[in-house]
Amino acid sequence: MTAPAPPQDLAQQVARALAEDVGGGDLTAALVPAERSGRATVITREAAVLCGRPWFDEVFRQLDPAVQVTWEAGEGAAVAPGQRLCRLEGPARPLLTGERTALNFLQTLSGTATATRRYVELVAGLPCRILDTRKTLPGLRRAQKYAVRCAGGSNHRMGLYDGILVKENHIMAAGSIAAAVAAARAGGARVPVEVEVETLDELRQALDAGADMALLDEFSLEDLRSAVATNRAHPRGPMKLEASGNVTFDTLRGIAETGVDFVSIGSLTKHVRAVDLSMRFEFSAPG
Repeated sequence: MTAPAPPQDLAQQVARALAEDVGGGDLTAALVPAERSGRATVITREAAVLCGRPWFDEVFRQLDPAVQVTWEAGEGAAVAPGQRLCRLEGPARPLLTGERTALNFLQTLSGTATATRRYVELVAGLPCRILDTRKTLPGLRRAQKYAVRCAGGSNHRMGLYDGILVKENHIMAAGSIAAAVAAARAGGARVPVEVEVETLDELRQALDAGADMALLDEFSLEDLRSAVATNRAHPRGPMKLEASGNVTFDTLRGIAETGVDFVSIGSLTKHVRAVDLSMRFEFSAPG
């Protein structure tokens, strides 16, 4: 699988992370003579999907372009416990300064990718795709959504600006599903209009209103199958159907087998467990 293009603001993300950690300067690394050089290797202590190489590289590029990073595992590749991921060589100070920020990006994005790949593999062979949500770590949305794509998942809307998702509160404020969808169309934004529904009757209302997609919130398997049948039989259907709620490794396959087009899983980016990585150093002898 070819890795997707990283977000255009990657350099800004790294700059913010370095500013947060380094501030006015790394007081501890300053204890190391400026002329010292070093080498380091990064290994994974557990099986994972590697993700975040561009962020890792950018950390050291911003600190000192003299640091050379040589990768031994591809972006999006499955890696095994004890496997060496990359080698680094260059001035000792930036190697030490960049260690934590670089590993933070790599282990967090690898954690997102690892969870996503497992879900993607569970729906293999079915015409159903795994979607992320907006439940992301603040400031890391583009990075985490990149990690989802890197592992074979798909992105829902990036934010509130590139898609319309009409939820219960929007429907109450607008007066009805039909009124909310009509207002969305009248607004002039050329983006998909999706309606979150909690019953089959609300699904019919969304279909009648001409929505592009419906989010089936916490439907039972029986109701999901009924929703798929209703959608296919409706004069204005079929539209795309997204299932959401109560999705686990154990329930996913059954949900996907009902015929829905997408299953969205907030835990991909919300319940992140960083992959256990380690950076090991060697330094040149004192001058």
